[in-house]
Amino acid sequence: MSVPDYMQCAEDHQTLLVVVQPVGIVSEENFFRIYKRISSVSQISVRDSQRVLYIRYRHHYPPENNEWGDFQTHRKVVGLITVTDCFSAKDWPQTFEKFHVQKEIYGSTLYDSRLFVFGLQGEIAEQPRTDVAFYPTYDDCETVEKRTEDFIESLFIVLESKRLDRATDKSGDKIPLLCVPFEKKDFVGLDTDSRHYKKRCQGRMRKHVGDLCLQAGMLQDSLVHYHMSVELLRSVNDFLWLGAALEGLCSASVISHYPGGTGGKTGARRVQGSSLPAEAANRHRPGAQEVLIDPGALTANGINPDTSTEIGRAKNCLSPEDIIDKYKEAISYYSKYKNASVVELEACVKAVRVLAIQKRSMEASEFLQNAVYINLRQLSEEEKIQRYSILSELYELIGFHRKSAFFKRVAAMQCVAPSIAEPGWRACYKLLLETLPGYSLSLDPKDFNKGTHRGWAAVQMRLLHELVYASRRMGNPALSVRHLSFLLQTMMDFLSDQEKKDVTQSLENYTSKCPGTMEPITLPDGLILPPVPFTKLPIVRHVKLLNLPPSLRPQKMKSLLGQNMSTKSPFIYSPIIAHNRGEERGKKIDFQWVQGDVCEVQLMVYNPMPFELRVENMGLLTSGVEFESLPAALSLPAESGLYPVTLVGVPQTTGTITVHGYHTTVFGVFSDCLLDNLPGVKTGGSSVEVIPALPRLQISTSLPRSARALQPPSGDEVSPNVSVRLYHGETQQLVIELENIGMEPLEKLEVTSKVLTTKEKLYGDFLSWKLEETLAQFPLQPGKIATFTVNIKVKLDFSCQENLLQDLSDDGLSVSGFPLSSPFRQVVRPRVDGKPANPSESGKAGDFSHVKTLEAVLNFKYSGGPGHAEGYHRDLSLGLHVEVEPSVFFTRVSTLPATSTRQCHLLLDVFNSTEHELTVSARSNEELILHAGECQRMAIQVDKFNFESLPESPREKGQFANPKQLEEERQEARGLEINSKLDIHWKIISLCRNKFSLTEVHPSLKCQGEASVEGLLNQLVLEHLQLAPLQWDVLVDGQPCDQEAATACSVGDPVRLEVRLTNRSPRSVGPFALTVVPYQDHQNGVHSYDLRDAVSFVGSSTFHLEAAQPSGQSTCLGALLFLYTGDFFLHIRFHEDSSSKELPPSWFRLPSVHLSALEGQA
Repeated sequence: MSVPDYMQCAEDHQTLLVVVQPVGIVSEENFFRIYKRISSVSQISVRDSQRVLYIRYRHHYPPENNEWGDFQTHRKVVGLITVTDCFSAKDWPQTFEKFHVQKEIYGSTLYDSRLFVFGLQGEIAEQPRTDVAFYPTYDDCETVEKRTEDFIESLFIVLESKRLDRATDKSGDKIPLLCVPFEKKDFVGLDTDSRHYKKRCQGRMRKHVGDLCLQAGMLQDSLVHYHMSVELLRSVNDFLWLGAALEGLCSASVISHYPGGTGGKTGARRVQGSSLPAEAANRHRPGAQEVLIDPGALTANGINPDTSTEIGRAKNCLSPEDIIDKYKEAISYYSKYKNASVVELEACVKAVRVLAIQKRSMEASEFLQNAVYINLRQLSEEEKIQRYSILSELYELIGFHRKSAFFKRVAAMQCVAPSIAEPGWRACYKLLLETLPGYSLSLDPKDFNKGTHRGWAAVQMRLLHELVYASRRMGNPALSVRHLSFLLQTMMDFLSDQEKKDVTQSLENYTSKCPGTMEPITLPDGLILPPVPFTKLPIVRHVKLLNLPPSLRPQKMKSLLGQNMSTKSPFIYSPIIAHNRGEERGKKIDFQWVQGDVCEVQLMVYNPMPFELRVENMGLLTSGVEFESLPAALSLPAESGLYPVTLVGVPQTTGTITVHGYHTTVFGVFSDCLLDNLPGVKTGGSSVEVIPALPRLQISTSLPRSARALQPPSGDEVSPNVSVRLYHGETQQLVIELENIGMEPLEKLEVTSKVLTTKEKLYGDFLSWKLEETLAQFPLQPGKIATFTVNIKVKLDFSCQENLLQDLSDDGLSVSGFPLSSPFRQVVRPRVDGKPANPSESGKAGDFSHVKTLEAVLNFKYSGGPGHAEGYHRDLSLGLHVEVEPSVFFTRVSTLPATSTRQCHLLLDVFNSTEHELTVSARSNEELILHAGECQRMAIQVDKFNFESLPESPREKGQFANPKQLEEERQEARGLEINSKLDIHWKIISLCRNKFSLTEVHPSLKCQGEASVEGLLNQLVLEHLQLAPLQWDVLVDGQPCDQEAATACSVGDPVRLEVRLTNRSPRSVGPFALTVVPYQDHQNGVHSYDLRDAVSFVGSSTFHLEAAQPSGQSTCLGALLFLYTGDFFLHIRFHEDSSSKELPPSWFRLPSVHLSALEGQA
């Protein structure tokens, strides 16, 4: 036996082999139509029995394999069905003779045969025959399946008779010795009467009977016979047949454990089995065969129905693990015989299929590895291809995909072996394509953009080269270009420099005859090869759609410019709209391009090739707007770094333009490189809106340009920039000329400002203007100029810096507002006296003349022409750089009480930090002259403020106001109110020429400005300046006591004392209890309170005030009597109870009561 059947599986041992062949001239189409119908009858249930008969059909079977039928009965051809065409009666004898000749080929093993004749009608066709069936046409043959079933039943009858004949123990009959073809010459001259010979005959016959039982559907009987055969053959060392017995035992056990089959032919078997009676189904269920069998219980008809004798016997069905062990043992016995290589190979294949079901891949690979090295006879090229293809399928079955691909590739190479006269390049190419998944290779370049490279690059490159060569030999240059382009695109990182040069040279040779395109290629079997764009030639790392210059960028006009822009939805918020906006934001860019303007897209590229790369016809791929792309040609040096490439174009219409990518022509291959397919490319978006034309505005000022460019936090650099230098608190005008240099009239203008300096707090309006005078000159026609005036007012924090306090702390000065150590000091030693001798140490402490910098941007929003009609404008910014030179500082702010409780003294320590002499003045106060570096104190008497009367800010009326922000706004409003009442100004009256040039810094000899106390006043100072919510009045004999002078009264006369409370708070207060304590001040720091002999109260010294409602009053009365003359003071003390503890102490400030007791007049 020399022709292996690679499709063999374990369950084939229970099948009957039937060969179906044509006789005479029969078309291939008609034959296979009938063959398909015949082979559909693959199993039948035996009548009056629960057994099932399985059939295996072949349309070609080598007769030499049939000679091994005694060795394994499933290899024996037991049935023959022939198909022939016969259209006339005179041809019938010759046709029937051919049928007999065909039968003689398998005649020694045939149980029965049939002849299906098509086309013959008449008397011959009407004669009843059992071995011949006549059909008029191939379409009119409805009984083919029925006649096939009858034929199978006739085979079963013969099979059953042979089984019974062989299984019956005929005492005295000599058992023949069954042999394989190559053994016959070895048994010539042997002693047939020896015990060893008889055991050999018995063991082989038992094995043969086991095969017949398995084919006859008697699985249990076959297991018993196989076990008996194994014992007999093992005792005589009949290894070849022992291997066959073990393989039969394995096959029967596999059929028992896996009724679904191991070869994938499970569909028909399961369907047919489902129609069996319930008892038969139970009999053949998994595990049901583990019935304990006694060989003596076998009868001619099978197992004895009395199963009581079977209990306690040994198991006959092998376990799944034992099946593999027995397979290994059987194969080891086969390997001892060179002529049994086909049987050994088929046994390995069967074991692999079983292990695949058991999911034992590693053990299966060992069997397959053994099958690879089994030497067969000299195989033909077609048989080699079949062998390698089957090995590939089996490796795929056990999950060894790369190994499977290896053998598939070997089969492909075998198709074009030099020994073949006509190489099958198409078959080779088809097999090579099938190997791609095993090597983790896909022909879609998109799959190579996902993470790291998968698979062995060297093997993949070899395979791609073979595909290129095979497609070229097939005569398909377009296919060669596609595969070579794919190789260059996906394997570039693994190619050496020389390989890159060779591949590109080959590609240029191919594309000179057939240029590469972006069209998909469809293969004959339906496989589609996607296009391969050269996204790595050159490699693009960054794609950026460039905005127009800042001064030309269009913006969407807001309602402030007089445009009511309608929305697409009447709802303020919609989750659907919000979701859509989120998706658009990922691709659409916030800026716009303008129709007719040149638009740019910047690409950062580099050349990975070791030679100069020429890129031709590089342009943009866009959609949505008519766009004129201006292609560029590049020449990138070898292995260049990142190289900026700007692709330009002009939008011809308005709308939304989407940049999808770019197109190139490299090495003759045209590529459309889409942004979505570029790995690792950073892009901020790909869609831009194109709007209509807008006018252009240019600005100029009289101030010098600043060398420093402003960079707002929002991004773009501001240009132009101007600079100016001012003293702290000074105001200056800036005149700006606006010129329309565009082609459209300038119709709308809006001016806004933004201060960029965030660390310096500004008070008041830094920049202010009146736009009405400028708008009166609009619309501004092209070439016309309008003027615009801006007031610059610098008002920062006038409090002393922390570094200044280090030199002045010894004088008891502070910015905290707490009491001074010497409150009446008027002149403070200048700072220069306190400087250390070492100039370097002086630098560490800081400098009075530290120049602060303020930066602001004036933004001009303008529009006109068709762009204005569409609701767009342009922004032009002017940067303003202001250097603020210190003028005066307030080193300390505090308060002293005045003679009236409704007034107080605000004490300001003013420090002149300039190099010049200046004056400081406040409203209704004389000017204070300060020399350079001098600090003096100003005392300003002010009326206390009723802050409750200040108007509420819009934020306070809001529902969601931040309490901290509200408090800061209230503090600022109070500071602004106080500052407006103080109206403090400074003026430089003489300039020192030793540091600054007059014309360089200050054109005017008289610089003046404002000094603000905003930001200086802390909470304690504000409380001193604020009218208390509880207003207290003390009246002596009806006269209020809130004056510095003492109130006169007579000794011996009762003095009426009245305490009046006015409640200005929004809540009810009281009741209160007050105690009046008289004392005398001896003007030396000593107060005398023991005045029982000098002052007497008329009634109690404790006063009781009833509760006062909001905006209400409460009064209490009392009297006291002076017994001696003198100056007396009254200290009114509140009792600490729940009513007074709930209120702050500042609410209980009573005016001082100074009484002078005089002698009464007679």
